[in-house]
Amino acid sequence: MVASHPVRYAFREYVAHDDASSTKHEYLEGQIYAMAGGTPEHSAMIGALAARLAEGLRGGPCRLHSSDLRVRVRATGLTTYPDLTVVCGAWERDTDDPNTITNPALVVEVLSPSTERYDRTEKLTHYQRIPSLRACILLAHDRREMEVHARPVGGEPWVRSSYGPGQRVELAGLAALDVDGIYDEASEPIAG
Repeated sequence: MVASHPVRYAFREYVAHDDASSTKHEYLEGQIYAMAGGTPEHSAMIGALAARLAEGLRGGPCRLHSSDLRVRVRATGLTTYPDLTVVCGAWERDTDDPNTITNPALVVEVLSPSTERYDRTEKLTHYQRIPSLRACILLAHDRREMEVHARPVGGEPWVRSSYGPGQRVELAGLAALDVDGIYDEASEPIAG
């Protein structure tokens, strides 16, 4: 994360700045951080996983959201745009901004060389402070691997599991995901 301005902003100032911008921004401790754009591979991975999650969620109480959904971690103040977000039940809107949600059940981040360290450490720690969050999925960009950080029934501690080729991820009450199917669907088409 690199600060875009050395001054401190109130949350409402961040929202106004972010809403007026063509670029998405994260917010933490009074600082606004520009978020980098994605690659075709990153976008394809999000699309493939979104299609699988949508199938699993169809007809149930949970809704899938794209990276246009702003999510705020009340406990820490981090406000960001996960690559995918699932919210179960009614949306809990932030008291300072009705377009920001505070109760995701699942967040997904597709890792990239520039964000992997942050997504695996600091950002994950923020996400784990969301009371409604059941799981966080981190998808590797350079190999077939889905890392799932899940909150067991009853709360802490979080459990980390890694899934590779030939494996399925079972997200209780949300979806079942085939690792190879997602990576196959996200791979670059062969010209011809």
